[in-house]
Amino acid sequence: MTTQPPTTEERIGVYVCHCGSNIAQMVDVENVATFAKDELGERGVVIARDYKFMCSSLGQELIEADIQREGLNRVVVAACSPHLHEKTFRGACGRAGMNPYMCEMVSIREQVSWVHTDRGEATAKAKAMVSGGVERVREHVPLEPLRVPIHPDTLIVGGGITGIQAALEIADSGYHVYLVEREPSIGGHMAQFDKTFPTLDCAACILTPRMSDVGMHPNITMLTWSEVEKVDGYVGNFLVTIRKKPRYLHVEDCTGCGICWEKCPKKVLDETFEVGLGYRKAIYTPFAQAVPKYPVIDTENCIYFEKGTCRACEKFCPTKCIDFNQKEEIMTVQVGNIILATGYDLFDARRIPHYGYGRLANVFTSVEFERMTNAAGPTNGDIVLRDGKTKPQTVGIVHCVGSRDRNYNNYCSSICCMQSLKFAHLVHERTGATVYNFYIDLRTPAKDYDEFYQRVLEEGTLFVRGKVAEVTDAARLPGEEGKVIIQVEDTLAGKQRRIPVDMVILSIALEPRVDAKETAKKFGISCSINGWFIEKHPKLDPVATMTDGIFIAGCATGPKDIPASVSQGAAAAARVLSYIHKGQITLEPVRASVNEAQCSGCRICNALCPFNAITFHEDRMVTEVNPALCQGCGTCVAACPAGAISGTGFSNQQVLAQIEGLLMLNLEQAREKVFA
Repeated sequence: MTTQPPTTEERIGVYVCHCGSNIAQMVDVENVATFAKDELGERGVVIARDYKFMCSSLGQELIEADIQREGLNRVVVAACSPHLHEKTFRGACGRAGMNPYMCEMVSIREQVSWVHTDRGEATAKAKAMVSGGVERVREHVPLEPLRVPIHPDTLIVGGGITGIQAALEIADSGYHVYLVEREPSIGGHMAQFDKTFPTLDCAACILTPRMSDVGMHPNITMLTWSEVEKVDGYVGNFLVTIRKKPRYLHVEDCTGCGICWEKCPKKVLDETFEVGLGYRKAIYTPFAQAVPKYPVIDTENCIYFEKGTCRACEKFCPTKCIDFNQKEEIMTVQVGNIILATGYDLFDARRIPHYGYGRLANVFTSVEFERMTNAAGPTNGDIVLRDGKTKPQTVGIVHCVGSRDRNYNNYCSSICCMQSLKFAHLVHERTGATVYNFYIDLRTPAKDYDEFYQRVLEEGTLFVRGKVAEVTDAARLPGEEGKVIIQVEDTLAGKQRRIPVDMVILSIALEPRVDAKETAKKFGISCSINGWFIEKHPKLDPVATMTDGIFIAGCATGPKDIPASVSQGAAAAARVLSYIHKGQITLEPVRASVNEAQCSGCRICNALCPFNAITFHEDRMVTEVNPALCQGCGTCVAACPAGAISGTGFSNQQVLAQIEGLLMLNLEQAREKVFA
């Protein structure tokens, strides 16, 4: 093999991991280590080893001992993805007294073992990648991490149960929280529910005290009827612009007495909280336990804003707090960390026309049924047909409406099975009706969930395994007159069934918020192909994002039930508190930088940066990268036509050296085949 002698006194150690059988089953690990020791010595390799689990404490100690005994100043670890264990091996190097950024990881698990079926070819590729890693590490330079101070205040976006939990965790620890909610009250979807599975707790009984705690907490500034407009800055020092919509009343004078909405003559169908089943006034609070207690005026339906007359609420208000001239406010807050708990939207059942929703009167969605069963709902808790009086004698509950369906959402919505079991129990309890549950598979994995399923079975619920084909009112057989007909293939019985019922309940899917992508762009994070926010690591870091200081929790990351949402809210709060307690955060020094002398001021990079880390200075006509915002993705480096931007840790010299190392081995192997 043609090699170049080391240009400096490199002393490189190469460590090849078996990863149990993950790597060793497809790669001859011992052969790769021998190759590194025998063939790469002229390029600075002084020691090469293989080990069963290099990331274990014994494997790390092996590296540390070699650094100290052999005087190593560079290390190459051939193992799994750097995304998983680069920090581990950098830590081992740092403990041994070596600059941790003189460590290079080569992924021979994900990029070799897991994608090849020929052991010989996989071993040859692993050797080439180790060769490239050795050439690359020779170009490494010592780096020092960036240290950024952390502002102790936190912004939480979303006032559902997840945001409430996160806010209370941080506020109870003595730090200030800004809680932003776009609706007039906090509480989210949970405020609409009657019971929660599997314990059948009253949702309001467990939610309302926490809402009150948030409203009265001295460390929480609650900004309802508000939205985040803009986010500037970086971890530890975000500057957030918030738009507060006018309530058209002065909250400092309002007592929440309710006289204004009692006297308001304008009744409006409540499409939001009561999902079209009930009415509210043009000035209203969403529900009785709303926090804050202050109403808002619906300008689209208020008679004064329509015709310039009425003003009944103003006339009867005992504290004279109504102000029709109130304007929206813009405020800015400085925070160190941000938690996004923006929740979910509900699938529009009209998108599946053959299920009859919106066309057949007695087909209801799951959230409509939730409001119907709620004692404070439009029917005072009575389960009745659309006429408002008749109780159903037979009820069909359809699972997975818009979920587990490639035409709509291919994922499971997580809550539908248990929600449908809860509905079956409530129907039995309140009407004594016969209940059919139409399911694809039943998923009851969490604590006490399967016991609840057994309970519903014992209550007499009839389960039909099969995807419902159609819901219709076309009566063809005796006894079907006035009924809703469910057409389904019973896969356990192996036959088509036609089941007439009085009421159909559709367990609709949870979907990402309609503006999730715009929100992600605003906060500098990403969405999955399904539209949910993407976490830093789905298993090891499920509440962090690739943007430092931005955390995600609850259904913003995907469908979850209430316990999982609460847990994630607390987890995100714990991560924030750990940053606040440290007082500063250490950031990776792998960042982009601009050579101002070469910058032409073309601004191509400014529009491409996914983290909004690049600023253009008009006075000097040059671009500057904020290292605290930059995540070292390299987009700007690749795009710069003048070559004025370089990436620390990914310089041209390092990348080209790695390519050369890969090709040197491949060229040598090609020569051997030609002259054999």
